[in-house]
Amino acid sequence: MGCVDIAPGDPIRIGYALVIAGPNESLGVDSRRGIEIAIEDKGEVLGHPIELVGEDSMCSAEGGQTAATKLTSDPSLIGIIGTNCSSAGEPASRIVSDAGMVLISPSNTAPSLTDPNKSWNPGYLRTCHNDKIQGAAMAHFVYEELGLKTAATIHDGSPYADQLQQVFADTFKELGGTITAQEAVNVGDTDMRPILTTIAAGQPEFIYYPIFIPEGAQITRQAKEIPGLEEVILAGADGMYSPDFVEAAGEACEGMYISGPNLAFENPLYDHFLEVHLEKYGEKPLSVFHAHAYDAAMMLFAAIEKVAVQDEDGTLHIGRQALRDALYATKDFEGITGTLNCNEYGDCADPQIAVNQIQNGEYVPIWEYKPQ
Repeated sequence: MGCVDIAPGDPIRIGYALVIAGPNESLGVDSRRGIEIAIEDKGEVLGHPIELVGEDSMCSAEGGQTAATKLTSDPSLIGIIGTNCSSAGEPASRIVSDAGMVLISPSNTAPSLTDPNKSWNPGYLRTCHNDKIQGAAMAHFVYEELGLKTAATIHDGSPYADQLQQVFADTFKELGGTITAQEAVNVGDTDMRPILTTIAAGQPEFIYYPIFIPEGAQITRQAKEIPGLEEVILAGADGMYSPDFVEAAGEACEGMYISGPNLAFENPLYDHFLEVHLEKYGEKPLSVFHAHAYDAAMMLFAAIEKVAVQDEDGTLHIGRQALRDALYATKDFEGITGTLNCNEYGDCADPQIAVNQIQNGEYVPIWEYKPQ
């Protein structure tokens, strides 16, 4: 797998593969800012400055493939932070793995990506939760907190949405609830009435559609127009946690529930992060995975420091296999998001989930879940 040699004074170069344009760009810009603040905080690694380069991985398999292909063609890159969307993560992780590099995702939550029998590839890790946890959390919230007994789901065919709604449905049924329908839309669909009419026939009290902003906004706008769904409770997940979603869905999203990572990080590091963010970008974070991206970058820097061999003149030698091994061996790493411990398949998160309610256009956390 080889070694990266960095001459005295040359930068340590890391890449990002994030969605930085289009309707879901707030997710990627949010993550990129997390990496940028980590670089600023770190300053340098073993006397070398840090340089960030990146590609738009979009929110699709094609985007992930293109971004990973471009980034891995640069042999000077030490590691890559990305992708945002699990659909981009599946091909990207395969390409990065084949190139002998490492890919650390701040927001790929699909269970398959760290499952050795499904889509996991050596060199892939993530600092965000696994949706086995988020799906279960939402099911407990709906069944136990809201007291609802019937629900329907909608996904968009992406690994993220399909696997998340499935975990929700399985857990909801285990708790004693009934799933009345599990339907799918296509990315790019705008007329959601046919699928919503089909769902209305089963008379669910609740619809969970953990998809992304464009299609999520259309469902939200159209659901209450359908006979039989006037009183249905609507909910999405972290792919719809963005001011862009509130803008796209308009007043129809008021009162709906959104599951995602719990952002109540009560530590001085997060206070510092938010202060720097406001100063640097003039606004609050745009989405929910900025802290996970910060932790991913810091974890990568720590692993580089652990394995790099330094010559007297300052030249660094970073073994690619050694870097992988060091990342998977991460234990008790104190990040913004909690204490990170990586398992052999790259699940590193200290996972905590929150359910938010959209109130006056703001995401207000109302319920927290931490797996036992």
